[in-house]
Amino acid sequence: MKKTVILILLALSTKGYSQFAKNMFSKDPITNLENWQKQRVYFGYYLGFNSFDFKFDYKNPVQQDIQVKKTTGFNVGVVADLRLQEYINLRFEPGLYYTKRDLYYPLPDKKDYLREVNSTYIHFPLLLKFSALRTGNIRPYLVGGMSTTLNLSSNAKSEDDNHEQKFRVKQWTAAYELGFGIDLFTEYFIFSPSIRGMFGISDELIRDNPGTPSPWTDNIDSMKSRAILVNFTFH
Repeated sequence: MKKTVILILLALSTKGYSQFAKNMFSKDPITNLENWQKQRVYFGYYLGFNSFDFKFDYKNPVQQDIQVKKTTGFNVGVVADLRLQEYINLRFEPGLYYTKRDLYYPLPDKKDYLREVNSTYIHFPLLLKFSALRTGNIRPYLVGGMSTTLNLSSNAKSEDDNHEQKFRVKQWTAAYELGFGIDLFTEYFIFSPSIRGMFGISDELIRDNPGTPSPWTDNIDSMKSRAILVNFTFH
């Protein structure tokens, strides 16, 4: 009985995938949602994941860089899309981003060589989307623009610093973003996977309090975020 059920499910899955492939990639597919992107304004939401890094610039040359251990975080947000003309759209994609980075300092004191940077971002990107000509139910695009980010975990107002094991970063930062994606038109909705890079343009680090030399911040000229963002958008 179990084998029969499994065979039926496999058959249905294969049939469903074949129908999807036929509608998407066949030579003469059925055109789905033909007039959808002729709307002036439309909305959606996205889910995804991220990988954040830091780029360090130093005041004086160093023998060993600060090492950054990256983890995979997650993204969730909404999309508002304004059609400017047939191939250009203005997009606002506010979202919540969570990530974690571990900083390993080349210090002789092994008790203080690690700093954990947990970040919860409210992300506000304003992007231009440049779409190619639609082919059947597929339409690739490029996207780019600017973003500003509020870090809810910044510790910016704390009077403690790294001498009390408190790593501080600024609340607000700015960045530019570049990427690409593809619109896949299904029968009922548009599925848009995309990938883009985020490149910080403002220094995020808050230096340790003056008065005591700091091996954690004194030699850092700037610390800027870098990230890879992968989103799965539904319209």
